[in-house]
Amino acid sequence: MEESIINKLDLADYISQMKSLFAREKSIVLQGDINIHFNLINEISTYNFKTPPKIDNLDKQLIHLTKQGVLKLYEIYEFIKIINYFQYIQKFTLDGKLEQWISKITIPTQIEQISDIFDKKGNIKQGVNEDYDLVTQRIYNNTKAIKDALYSTMGNKKLQPYLVDHQVHLVHSEQTILVRAGFNSVVKAKVLDRSNAGFFYIVPSNVSSLKQKQEELLNLKEQILMDISKEYSNIFIKHILFLKFINKEFDRLDHYLARVFFAKTDDKNFILPKSNHIKEKLVEFKHPAISHPKAVTIDFGKKVIMITGVNAGGKTMLLKSLLSATYMSKYLIPYKADKKTTIGHYKDIVAILDDPQSVKNDISTFAGRMVEFSKIFTKQSAIVGVDEIELGTDSDEAASLFKVIIEKLMKKNIKVIITTHHKRLASLMAGYDEVELVAALYDEANRRPTYEFMQGTIGQSYAFETALRYGIPHDIINQAKEVYGKDSQKLNELIAKSASLEQEYRKKIEQLDFQIAKNNKLQLLLKEEKEHLDYLIYEEKSKLHKEYSDVKEEAKKAIKAKRSQESHRHLNIAHKKVKSIQTKTIDEQIVFKVNDRVKYSNTKGTIISIKGKKAQIETDDGIKLYVETSKLKRSGNEIKVKPKKSISVKISKPNKGDIKLDLHGQRGDEAIENLDKFLSDCLMNGFDEVLIYHGIGTGKLSKLVKEFLDRHPKVKSYSDAPYNQGGFGAKVVKF
Repeated sequence: MEESIINKLDLADYISQMKSLFAREKSIVLQGDINIHFNLINEISTYNFKTPPKIDNLDKQLIHLTKQGVLKLYEIYEFIKIINYFQYIQKFTLDGKLEQWISKITIPTQIEQISDIFDKKGNIKQGVNEDYDLVTQRIYNNTKAIKDALYSTMGNKKLQPYLVDHQVHLVHSEQTILVRAGFNSVVKAKVLDRSNAGFFYIVPSNVSSLKQKQEELLNLKEQILMDISKEYSNIFIKHILFLKFINKEFDRLDHYLARVFFAKTDDKNFILPKSNHIKEKLVEFKHPAISHPKAVTIDFGKKVIMITGVNAGGKTMLLKSLLSATYMSKYLIPYKADKKTTIGHYKDIVAILDDPQSVKNDISTFAGRMVEFSKIFTKQSAIVGVDEIELGTDSDEAASLFKVIIEKLMKKNIKVIITTHHKRLASLMAGYDEVELVAALYDEANRRPTYEFMQGTIGQSYAFETALRYGIPHDIINQAKEVYGKDSQKLNELIAKSASLEQEYRKKIEQLDFQIAKNNKLQLLLKEEKEHLDYLIYEEKSKLHKEYSDVKEEAKKAIKAKRSQESHRHLNIAHKKVKSIQTKTIDEQIVFKVNDRVKYSNTKGTIISIKGKKAQIETDDGIKLYVETSKLKRSGNEIKVKPKKSISVKISKPNKGDIKLDLHGQRGDEAIENLDKFLSDCLMNGFDEVLIYHGIGTGKLSKLVKEFLDRHPKVKSYSDAPYNQGGFGAKVVKF
């Protein structure tokens, strides 16, 4: 079932790429609570775990142990590889849900002891078993003796005329000498085989006895290994429940790791499916089956999505994109889409895309479609995609039938995505609030589909234009238009015009919404500034009122004083207080906007953008700076056009590499904004080399930094920093 839907949605190659990252073969389906899986995947992505080793499927071995069987040594080692990987994970300082999960895996002491006897190739380490070490050494010595005996025989002067070469040849797993006919008059030997040239591969008699001894030693080694396997198998039998548990947990960890490794290639994202009541939207989605896809952004929150419009305009691929994103989100498979994408959670994903006609089953196209639709009525919480819904029957009859079918599916809360070439069904369903119309657009000037889509309208098929583009003669097209009729053609033209006007109308609305939002933001900013100024004025008035009240009180005391000396004292105090009163001038905050001419210190320029209390300005020398708006002054001077020449700034330069910027822990947009300001300041100061730390981590920040440096007009080159200055986690930038 899973393989069928994957093939229908053109995801087979993409899924195979991810499955190749599994340590062992398994289904792509990840069973269990998707929210727990999502949280653990996010936590694992913050660590740089190494790739787990390839592991055999151990289900048969577990059954064998359950029946008190004895495993072979290499089968025991497959379990040990799982144990070793979990021990490796446990060496990390883990947090959150990941730490809670991994800490529950307690490896029995006896199992740990078994894991210590193997080397990295799965062989038993020296010193573990004396009998094994002894027989291994004897086999090695005997092998050397066989080789020495062969070379000794080849050194026999009498045999020289018969030797074809002085090499030892491995034939049928035995070491032999290659000789000519007549050798038996010089040396006694057993012939193992003949070469194509008619020579003989022989084993001398003095070597045969050594080989017999070798076979006995190898048999002894196998017996010792069997005894070791029995011993360790008995230990495994005692801990069979733990082995079943850790075998299952390894598959779970393998699912997570493969997804994390896959996501890190091409910067893919995990989109967690949410409740079906959310507003579903696909944002900047790129279908993996297309080599250079156009990113798709479309709302599909309504119960029915009807895709109409031009032939070969991408309707089917849009349908597959919506189902593919839903499928990959359901099983937490990362894909290329913006994180703003919202996908619903569905129990079933049904794709009715192919022609079901089959001679073998004696079924027509339409009958096959009816069989597929009949199955949908038994489902709950499903999303269904149907390509060319009227396929195989009269379009008018089909429109009436499918209208009723779709209405029933809407009542069952099943989401339906449809492509159709016919406008009757779309016009019948257009009046429903829960039906979203989507039109594939057509470039009439160039007579080509744009592979773009517009919501809220019915698209024209452009069948005549498509036929003409693919070589059908003009006279046939013109006759076909006459047969089609002027009224029908006018209807198509009205539909096309309506779509064009709708598109233009939506663009104007977007522009107006942007201006309204901008004006609202400016109005709010002005209101906040006014409130702030009112508060400062009130505060200053209160202060002045108190100070003058104090002076007035001292003056009154001077008047009431009976003695001249006391009166003078109060007047002096009042005089001092008057002199100490300082009035504060409150400058009204200037509100700047884009394209305003401003002055920053001694530098003049134009505002490019404003973000909060910061503005980006481009100086008259072409340098971009980020500065606080409070440090800007208005400048009415126009830009003076200067002849093109290189900018020279006379300033003493610091030692190379001493100018540094650390971007660790910063978000992507924040880091790039700080990097832009930093580079601008460095250019203003005349530096020709700086050091930027971005870290290694997931690689996203490093990628953003490199992309920014690639397109910066003043950056001549950059490279990874020396090891002692950050290595791969830093860049040395030269201007």
